[in-house]
Amino acid sequence: MSPSRKRVIPETRDPALELSLVRNVGGSTDESREETVKSTAGEPLVTFDGKSNPFIDYQRGDLLLSTQHMRSEGHDEMVFILMTQCKELTFKAIHYEAYNMQHRIKADDVSGAMALVPRIKRLFEYLVKTWDVLSTITTSGYNEFRNFLGVSSGQQSYMYRHVEFVLGNKSARLAQAHANNPDVYPQLKAALNAPSLYDDVLALLHRRGMAVPASALERDWSQGYVSDPEVEKAWLAVYDDPTPENDLYQLGEALIEIADLFSQYRWRHFTSVERILGFKPGTGGSSGVGWLKHVVEHRFFPELWAIRTVLGA
Repeated sequence: MSPSRKRVIPETRDPALELSLVRNVGGSTDESREETVKSTAGEPLVTFDGKSNPFIDYQRGDLLLSTQHMRSEGHDEMVFILMTQCKELTFKAIHYEAYNMQHRIKADDVSGAMALVPRIKRLFEYLVKTWDVLSTITTSGYNEFRNFLGVSSGQQSYMYRHVEFVLGNKSARLAQAHANNPDVYPQLKAALNAPSLYDDVLALLHRRGMAVPASALERDWSQGYVSDPEVEKAWLAVYDDPTPENDLYQLGEALIEIADLFSQYRWRHFTSVERILGFKPGTGGSSGVGWLKHVVEHRFFPELWAIRTVLGA
């Protein structure tokens, strides 16, 4: 395996806390599995030592399925919590893949980075579909438990923030929502101050001879990315050869597909909240739909959007 394709586990919280939850499940081989099948006549194992079983111990389903603590008598609160938790797990999966994609880009392994794109796209498609379920919550159903949320809000999700940061939408202010949490803030602050995937893609273009301006190659990475006309020109040079053989062109198209899917997720969030809550303020201090409209208008990788106006003209 190429060194650039060895998986990298991003730290998003204190790793010692995560390791403290791991249980030993032993191991198995082709040979040992063959022997087990002989002993069970092909039937599943049903007898285990201790007070658990290996599957629960491997993926800690006992923890995962014991965190749905409803605060109200509202029927819809259960599905709200479950789908929110599904989104958190999906954010973690997207971040893991995007982080490894960035690692491969830094190593000039474009084909290795592109191999991760289909999974990132499928994960975003799944994320969009979570709103199909959440949108079944009616206004009256949501109001039965909304007051029990206090000032909690999805904007306080550190996994969502990691996804935003790895793709390039930095915000020191929103990172402050975790400044009081020593288990996650050091990792989030490091992500805030590190180049994003897009920053490293622009560095790749520069290494390949594209005229990427110095201001895009060395800057304060904690600041939100601002579109640059010179970067547009660099991408236009890439798009002069829109062929399967041009890996930079294929990379650009992969990035805009990812950005498009993220925008679809944000749009579904925006419309679902407006449908359920109208223009009421959000629980976490935002104006609600007004804030979400601002979020919807943001575009990752802005130059890849801007060049569409002139391509083929």
